Formats: sequence, structure tokens, C-alpha cells
Amino acid sequence: MSEINNGFEVSASQRQSWGSLAMIWIGSMICVPCLMIGGFLGMGFTLGGVVLCVLLGYGIVCTYMCFMGMEGCDTGLPTVSMAGSVLGEKGAQYIISLMLAIACIGWFGIQSAVCGSSFSSMVASMTGVSIPVWLSSFVWGILMLLTAMYGYKALKYLNYIAVPALLLVMAYGVFAAFTKNDGSAIIANYQPAAPMSLVTGISLTVATFALGGVISGDYSRFAKNRKDVIKSSVLGVLPVGLLMILIGAVLSIVTGQYDISAVLASVGVPAFGLIALVLATWTTNVTNAYSGGIAVSNLFGVGEKKFKIATAIAGGLGTLLAAIGLMSKFQAFLSILTAFIPPIAGVIIASYWILGKGKKENVVIKKGFALDGIISFVLGAVVAYITGNIAVFFIGPINGIVVSMVSYIILHRIFEKKKEK
Repeated sequence: MSEINNGFEVSASQRQSWGSLAMIWIGSMICVPCLMIGGFLGMGFTLGGVVLCVLLGYGIVCTYMCFMGMEGCDTGLPTVSMAGSVLGEKGAQYIISLMLAIACIGWFGIQSAVCGSSFSSMVASMTGVSIPVWLSSFVWGILMLLTAMYGYKALKYLNYIAVPALLLVMAYGVFAAFTKNDGSAIIANYQPAAPMSLVTGISLTVATFALGGVISGDYSRFAKNRKDVIKSSVLGVLPVGLLMILIGAVLSIVTGQYDISAVLASVGVPAFGLIALVLATWTTNVTNAYSGGIAVSNLFGVGEKKFKIATAIAGGLGTLLAAIGLMSKFQAFLSILTAFIPPIAGVIIASYWILGKGKKENVVIKKGFALDGIISFVLGAVVAYITGNIAVFFIGPINGIVVSMVSYIILHRIFEKKKEK
């Protein structure tokens, strides 16, 4: 393997157990967006239909997530560095790093803004004290950023504390909602008023973790072996993802709203709702800042030695965007960017697993810009956007991954033959 890795390669002493890695994914899955998607799915499906959407949607994400993660484990490199073998060192640095940095910074800002707005609203309802939303967003953004700056171990310990607490609060919220609203009878007789297609349901599910599947190498590079990557990915995403979306669906069916904090406030325990809101945002948002920091490090070519500074820049920008209220205008751009990111996985998987036979020694970081990889990525991104937003067909991000994979295999062989001549 090329020695060009920008200082990101993981040593044997830094490897972690699959359980600690799974906790990172579990913490990422326990988030407000999953509850929101569950609420949307609950409006269009019975609970059986919701389960089917989740199993198929997250099954798709976990598949490419495992391939990305196993390469990260084999090479010890994060996603942005792995991309150097298919888009070239400069292509990965300027194209992929920039896209991932913007996506992670943007999502960090969105989560901070949501947390700040909800925190201010709940404190006002509980105490009558009015806290400016910009101030709440700024303070919570900084606290989340500080956790991310201390890297993988900080994420691990945060999730050890937050995940059990969150699960208890979620369980109590569902129990309280059922008790107050005769939930069993409502669920037994429920029929969706506006049925949704299975493809739409799967697409919504994939959207909640499409980015996470691509950047999984940032965390799976710390795994001890491929088997640990698969166990941590599948067990860290599927069970909790299913649980969170089901909770969102059940709450939307029984109470008419998916927001666990609002449900807890409505049954007289707003403090529990506040805890759930803050912890759910915190455990998810630190991964945005962490991966954003890696992307910024690679973008400026400073490697992991300046990781804390790069993470501070990424999280600081996201916090600033949240505090000054620009996130509402930024979300439309982020939705487009998120559709473009999964095809990155397509070219990387094609290069390592199909052409490179899954062998670490076949990974070579190419100099400059590699046109075969860049063209394949662009083709996949365009197809993902068109089939996901304009001429809707199947699942946009998955279409993009398949197109980028096939394109890279074909174009790489064409470019190699030209070199031989």
C-alpha cells in the first residue's frame, strides 16, 4: 500500500473492541431524525410495513457500510484517504474532502439549531425563562464540539453513558403515551390515511443514514478485524435503527406527533423530554464534528496531527451557522449534497473489492487527479440526484452507487489499456 496516508493510519495498539465501535453507531442512530422518519412512515404504513421498510432500507446501507468499514479496517485509513486510490490524491483532497466537510459541518449545524430551538422552548415552558435560540444553539454546539475534539475515546465514553439513559427515557415516553391515549386500541385499529409506496419508505429510511454508511471507515479503521466490522455495523445500526423508527411511528399514530420530548412534556415530565432531546442530539452530533474534522484535515493536507484544530474549525463553522440562523437556507443544499455522497462508496468498493480483490497491498494512492474515478463518481452522483428527485426510479442513492461501481470497473480497464499502449 502507498505510504501516502496523511498520518491517518491506525496502529495495532489503537484498535478497539467491536462492542465499543457498535456503541458509536448506536449513539448515532438514537437521534431526532430517526424519530421524524418513523413519524412519516407511520402516516403511510401499518407497523408491519414500517418494519419492512426499515429492514430493507438499513439492510442496503449496512451492506455498503460493511464493505467500506472492512477496507477501513484493513488499511487503517478513513474514507477521505481511501478515496485517494480511486479519485487520486488531489481528487480525494479537493473533491471528496470538501463534500464530506460541507455535509458534516452542515448536519452539525442543523442538529445544533434543532437542539437550541427545542431547549429554549422547553426551558421557557418549564420555568418561564426565555433564552434566545441563537444562544442555546451556540452553547450546545460548543459543548458537542468539545466532546468531538477528544476523538474516538470521547465518543465511546459519551455513548456508554448516554445510550442506556436514552433507552430508558424512550421506553418511559412510549409507556406514558400508551397509558394516556389507550395506545393498544389505537394501534390495533390503525389504518394509514395516506398509504405510501414501499420504494418511498425504503428511500426515506436510507436517507437517515446514507452519509453514515459512507463515512463508516472513519470509525471502522479502529476495528481489530473484518468480522468485528460486520458485527459492529449490523448490530449497531439495525436493531436500534428499527427501534427508533418504530418509536417514532408508534408515537405519531398514538399521539399525532413523533417528537419524544414533546410527548414527555404532554404527559407531565418535560425534564425527561429535555434529557432525551439533549442526549439524542449530542450522541449523533459528535460524529458529525469528528468526521467533519477528518475531512477538513485532509482538505488542507495537515493530517491527524492537527485533528483537534480541524475539528474545531468544522464544528465552529456548524455552530456559527446554527447561531446566526442560516441553517434553514442551507438544508436544501445539504439534501442535494447528501444524494451525491453515496456514489463515493460505489467507486471505492469497486476499486478495492472487485478490481483489487479485497487485498490491502493492492491499494495505491494515485498522484494528482484520477479521471476514471472522478468521471465514475460524477456519473453516479448525477444518476442518484435525477432518479431520487426528478425522474424518480427505485432508490436514488442506491442507483448512484451501482452506476458509479459499474462505470469505474469499465473506465478503469479502458484507462489501463491506454496506459499500456
